[in-house]
Amino acid sequence: MDAKQLAQQCNDDGVFAMAARCWTGSLSLDVDDGLTLVIEDGRVTPVADPEPDPDRAGAVVLRAPTEVWDALLAAVPPPQCSDLASARYRGLRIEGNEETFWQHYGAIVRVVELLRRDAHGRSPSEGPRPLGDGPTFDTPIGRYLAVDLDGHPHRLYVETAGHGIPVLLQHTAGAHGSQWRHLFEDRWLTERFQLIAYDLPFHGKSLPPSSREWWSETYQLTTERLMAVPLAVADAMALVDPLFIGCSIGGLLALDLARHHPDRFRAVIGVEPALKVEGKLAAMQNLWHPRVDSGYKATLMEGLVAPQSPEAFKKETAFVYAQGWPPAFLGDIYFYVEDHDLRAEAAEIDTSQVEVHLLSGAYDWSATPDAGREAHEAIAGSTWQLMEDVGHFPMSENPSRFLEYLRPVLEGVLERADAR
Repeated sequence: MDAKQLAQQCNDDGVFAMAARCWTGSLSLDVDDGLTLVIEDGRVTPVADPEPDPDRAGAVVLRAPTEVWDALLAAVPPPQCSDLASARYRGLRIEGNEETFWQHYGAIVRVVELLRRDAHGRSPSEGPRPLGDGPTFDTPIGRYLAVDLDGHPHRLYVETAGHGIPVLLQHTAGAHGSQWRHLFEDRWLTERFQLIAYDLPFHGKSLPPSSREWWSETYQLTTERLMAVPLAVADAMALVDPLFIGCSIGGLLALDLARHHPDRFRAVIGVEPALKVEGKLAAMQNLWHPRVDSGYKATLMEGLVAPQSPEAFKKETAFVYAQGWPPAFLGDIYFYVEDHDLRAEAAEIDTSQVEVHLLSGAYDWSATPDAGREAHEAIAGSTWQLMEDVGHFPMSENPSRFLEYLRPVLEGVLERADAR
C-alpha cells in the first residue's frame, strides 16, 4: 500500500479517527520503501518525500529490520511480534517524540493493523462464543463485603455463583473482577465450584477506606498487602479449604500464597505466573502521566492479547483497562516488577501441603511462557502447561479456549478432593 492509499484508509477509519484526535505531527514507517503520513488535527495527508523527520514537532518514526516488519504484518503475527510493544524486544525502534508515541499509541497501532488488513484481509480472530444460554440476568450475584485491611475497614465488591469447593478469583493489575464474568456462565464450573471474584481495594466497585486520607497518599501495592486480600475474603466468608486462581499479578500472588500460606488453600492455579518479572517502575511513568490518557493503557494491554482471540473480547479486555482509577495500574505494577521475587524461595514451596498448577499463554510477552516454565521447574511437584492461541488475559480474551486448559486441572483437584 502506498502512502496515498494508507492516508485515505486512515481518514475513512473510525478507530483511527478516535485515536488520532488532536494529533498534529507525522508518522513514518521504514517498511518497504518507506511511508510518511502528515497529520493535522487527526486528519492525514501523504507526502511525496518519504524521508522520515524525527525532529518534526509531534513526529513518530518506526524503524525495524525487514524480518520484524514481516512478522508484524503477517496474517497471524507470531508470539513476541504481535504488537508494537513486544516487537521492541525484536528490534523495532521508536524515534521522535516519546510523549506523542504514548498519547497516540492507539492510532499508531491502528496504522499497522490497516497495513496488515490490506495485505491479508480482516483479523483471523474467532467470533465471540459466549458461555451460557443468555438469560435476562447473568449468573453471579454481587454484594459488598466488609473486611479489615491495613487496620482500616474496607468494603470490597464481591461476585459469587455456584456451589461446591470455593474458588477465589484474582483479577489482573489495574483491572477488576469483571474479567472473570465468562467463567460464571459455565455450568460445569458452577455445579462443582463456588466462584468468588473480588475487586481489590481502589479497583472496580470496591470503595476506598473512609477512615484515612487515601487521596493524599501514594498508592503502592506490596506483596503483604496483596496477600492480605484473599485471606481476608476467605475469613469473612468463612471459606473452608478454598482454591485460589489468579492471573498476572494474581498469577504471581498464587505463588506467594503457596509459599507463605500453604495451610490456607487446597490448591493454587497461577495464570501467567513468574518467579520474577524484570522491569523498573521508574521506566513506566507513562502508565500514569498527566499528558497521557487511559487509552494508552487500554491499547497497550490489548497488545498482550493473542491475535486469534475474538475481536469483541479483545476490545472488552482493553475497555476494562480504560476504566480504572488513574494511579491504580502503576501502583499495582510496583508489586509486579519490584516487590514480588520468589527466585530464592521457590524451592521451599511444599506441594504436599498445597497443589501448585501453572498456565502460561503463548502470546504473553510480559510474564512469558519461559517464566512460567522456570517457575514450574523450581517448584517440585507443580504442573505447568503452555496455552496455545491465548495471551496475557485468557479468561477474558478467549474464555472458551481458556476453559479447555483450566477444566482438566480442576478435574484433578476434584478427584483428589474426593479421595480425601
